[in-house]
Amino acid sequence: MTRSPHGPADFGLGSWPARRARISPGRTALVQPGRTRTYAELADRVERLAGALARLGVRPGDRVAYLGVNDVTVFETLFATARLGALFVPLNFRLSPAEIRYMLEDSGASVLVHSPDTDDLLAGPLPETLRHVVATDPASCPAGGLDFEAELAAAGDPPPAGVRLEDPCLLLYTSGTTGRPKAAVLTHGNLTWNTVNQLAHLDVLGTDKALCIAPLFHCVGLGQITLPTLFKGGSVEPVAKFDPGAILGRIGEAGITSFSAVPTMLEMLCRHEDWDRTDLSSLTCVLYGGSPVAERVARAWLDRGVKLLQGYGMTEASPGVSMATHEGTLDHPVAAGVPHFFTDVAGLGPDFTPEPLGETPAELLVRGPHVFGGYWNRPEESKASFVDGDWFRTGDVVRVDDDGWAHVVDRVKDLIISGGENVYPAEIEAVAVRLDEVDACAVVGVADERWGEVGAAFVVRRAGAQLGEAAFRAHLERHLARFKVPKYVQFTETLPVNATGKIRRVELRARAAASFPNGPA
Repeated sequence: MTRSPHGPADFGLGSWPARRARISPGRTALVQPGRTRTYAELADRVERLAGALARLGVRPGDRVAYLGVNDVTVFETLFATARLGALFVPLNFRLSPAEIRYMLEDSGASVLVHSPDTDDLLAGPLPETLRHVVATDPASCPAGGLDFEAELAAAGDPPPAGVRLEDPCLLLYTSGTTGRPKAAVLTHGNLTWNTVNQLAHLDVLGTDKALCIAPLFHCVGLGQITLPTLFKGGSVEPVAKFDPGAILGRIGEAGITSFSAVPTMLEMLCRHEDWDRTDLSSLTCVLYGGSPVAERVARAWLDRGVKLLQGYGMTEASPGVSMATHEGTLDHPVAAGVPHFFTDVAGLGPDFTPEPLGETPAELLVRGPHVFGGYWNRPEESKASFVDGDWFRTGDVVRVDDDGWAHVVDRVKDLIISGGENVYPAEIEAVAVRLDEVDACAVVGVADERWGEVGAAFVVRRAGAQLGEAAFRAHLERHLARFKVPKYVQFTETLPVNATGKIRRVELRARAAASFPNGPA
């Protein structure tokens, strides 16, 4: 396994804008309506913001939080925080005030930068550890708050840089589908090696124009296209709000070459009324990750000639583990591809040691210089996440074909054991959405006195569809063994999802336990 070397004292994420400014100072780094930052301008503002944060007392190891939609100021704050050797904490603006307060308390952030669209989330009392609140819009400065631009104007020089690859850079909170979210600690080296992995897998150019539409508090938004494009000297356009029509229009208007997204975004885009008349010829790559995508959605993009690639990963891997290749995607439209260059993969053996992956599903183990070292202030959970030294337990069940392409079968915790047989909800869901009448489907386990567990399917019908339970079951029985067909079926208007589109199965399990009897089959 390749290990990251110790870099020079000033090598880290915070140095990226400054180094790029020396190579291509006049190129556009970031662009938004009414605002453009060349690499030279970005480097200058990052230095001044680092000086401002230092004047506010931020020191190496401190935490600086950001609450707001995708924006140029997110990048400026990220790079300035990293420049100081402090930790950047992007917060999910779709959460409640109580959840935001929990993350501020958990991270111990001393400074919070926020945009005006999040004012309501800061209406209540804030943690005592939070010494300064900085608003990017002076009109939304709370009492005692600071103005972002005024702080930049009054800033002095930051202290000398001294960031190493092994120093922590980012606290990225997991999506928290069960319990409260926990923060993965990603180092400068983790993020750098993930970028190198992406560039080994993809042809990213300094002339690329990337949209940043996935939220920057999520690993897809930050790691898959955005940082690699900035590393190469391309242009990134942060998008504050996901509007399918506006995104399609921007692709044709600006000649966008790439973006990363979560599957729900891809589906909304290809369903939009402007889809067929949008010019997609400028797109050289569209990456998606975070959860599987329905094959019909993948085919919709591939049929338009778009190079759509699934990237599989997780927050703890910064995030990339594997990715599809342009050469194999048509034959494997929804597969997770092959491992990244600096990534080792294995399966969890029965004695909790690594073993080769193959056709038999096994829990995936990952190691590499992009894999994190643990969770923030959670030593026991961190220790339990690794086996045999430095192999991270992903919690995902995968199988690998003879050609080396990986397929994510399901989450370990979502596995249903019914009558001694392993039932993977993802397999059932993939079959369910082949029906034209089915918009979405989620399957969870529910206790059963005879079989131990049985499946309960929650099905969302497409608008106007007349699908009934008998027809739905008949479809499943044509493609699945009988023991895999859920015992219970409930049609519903929507499925509960979190901010990144992942189904909140903990809610569905509670609904299933309350709705379906625990009796003999």
